[in-house]
Formats: sequence, structure tokens, C-alpha cells
Amino acid sequence: MHVATLAGNTMIMVVIGADRGLHTPMYLFLGALSFSELCYTFSITPKMLAGLVPGTRAISFLGCAAQTHFSFTFGFTHSFLLTAMGYDRYVAICHPLRYNTLMTSRVCIQLVAASWLGGGLLGLLVTCVVFQLPFCRSHQIDHFFCHVPPLLQLACAAGEVVAAVVNVLCTTALLGCFLLILLSYAFILARILQMPSAEGRRKTFSTCASHVAVVVVHYGCASVIYLQGRSPRAAAAGALIDVSYTVFTPFLSPIIFSLRSKDLKNALWKSLRKSLTIRNANFWPGSSFSNRSGYR
Repeated sequence: MHVATLAGNTMIMVVIGADRGLHTPMYLFLGALSFSELCYTFSITPKMLAGLVPGTRAISFLGCAAQTHFSFTFGFTHSFLLTAMGYDRYVAICHPLRYNTLMTSRVCIQLVAASWLGGGLLGLLVTCVVFQLPFCRSHQIDHFFCHVPPLLQLACAAGEVVAAVVNVLCTTALLGCFLLILLSYAFILARILQMPSAEGRRKTFSTCASHVAVVVVHYGCASVIYLQGRSPRAAAAGALIDVSYTVFTPFLSPIIFSLRSKDLKNALWKSLRKSLTIRNANFWPGSSFSNRSGYR
């Protein structure tokens, strides 16, 4: 599944970069989203898989801090990029005549850069707040990666205060992004309902279906992670949800976008046909079927 996640997100980035027909704001955001999915996967999954081998489960203090920082950075970046994609759909559907004016290349690059900058700053803030604590209870983390709740269980003091600060920070960022996405789709839904034909409404909403599906998966898992209780049963369930969020969300995102986007599917098949044509062209000149046996 890890290999499929890497292949799927890499494929999306390569196809979008190679096909000029996909050099639009929506696919620019999709390419940035796939890159953030790749980075998020690389920050957690390789070490998690290495931990399955006995004797390789240790991680240094700095390595743990780096893993926490990058996991939060790419998680926040993912939320901000989904919010930018929601705004893109709002402009495309509610203001189609002004779309090229409002969603210029410069605006799109600024939105992507702001998403990465905001994610990096919030990730750094969370990491600094957590790792300034004194850890003295144990050196064993009851989790498959350096996640905040099990780390705070090892703190000697102020663990509950830091937990509250991190929860407020994460909930505010996630809830703020989610409310902006809901606001975008409230305007989109109102615009769709004003369309006279059912076919027009269906086609318009189909352009948003993949984004809505990824938002539901992302925020569904994230909300359960940050709203779960503190009982042992909730902690065990939380570890399972963390695995689902870490492994399945990056795996499902490229599948959802690839299946729902007709332009992306066409570009993918075009790239595959071009690749096969080049391989065949390279195969035939040097093949064993050249006329060396004397047959005329």
C-alpha cells in the first residue's frame, strides 16, 4: 500500500507537469496536494515499517522531534490546500466569467505558498511547545510514531497544559479551514440550485465530487483524532484511527481524484500510450526479427 501511495501521487504530479492541458489552477492545487501527501507519507511510514523489524524501533530525540514537526507541517498544509481548492471551485462555479481574472497563476502560486508557509509555522509551533517539556517517566512511546498524546504521557510536568494548547491550536486551524470549505460549498449549492436543467446541475456538481470526497475522508479522520476521549479504550481506538489517517488517506486521495477527473484520466492514458509507443520504437530496430536468415 505504501508503494501504491507513492506511485499514485507521483503519477498525478508527473502527468500534471507533462500535460499542458492540465496547467490550470485546479490541477496546480491537485499537484501541490499530491506532493504534500508524498511528504506526509515519507515523514511517518518508512520509520513505521522499519519498526516492524525487531531491534530497529529506536528513534533519537531529534529524530522524534523532526518526525513530529514534519507530520504536523504536512497535515496542516493538506488542510490549507483543500481550503484553497474549495475556493477555486467557488470562483469557477459562482463567478465563471471572472475566473481567469481572479484565479491567475500568481494568485494560485501565492495560495500554495501560503499553505506551505502556514503549515510549516504551525508545525514548528506545535513541535516547540511539546519538546520544551522535560521527559522523565519513560523512554518508550506507546505508539507507532512520535505523536503528541503518547509523548505528553512521558512528560514530568505541564503535560495537560501543553495538551490543551495543542488541541486548541489544531482544532482552531482544522475547524477554520472546514468552515471556509463549508461556506464555499454553501454558495456553490445555492448557485447549482438556481440552474434550470438537471443535467447542468449534475455536471456542475460532478466537478466538485472528488474534492468533497477527499474533504470528508480527511476531516472525518482528523475530527475523530482530536475529539476522542482519554480512556484506554479511546487511546487504542485512536491508534487505529491514526493508522487509517496516516496510511489510507494518502492512498485513497489519488484514486479518488483519478477516477473522478476525466481530464486527468485522459492525460494518464495519453502518457501511457506515448510511453508504450516509444518503447516499441526502441525495441523493433534492434530486435531479432531483422532479415539475416536469407529469406526474401
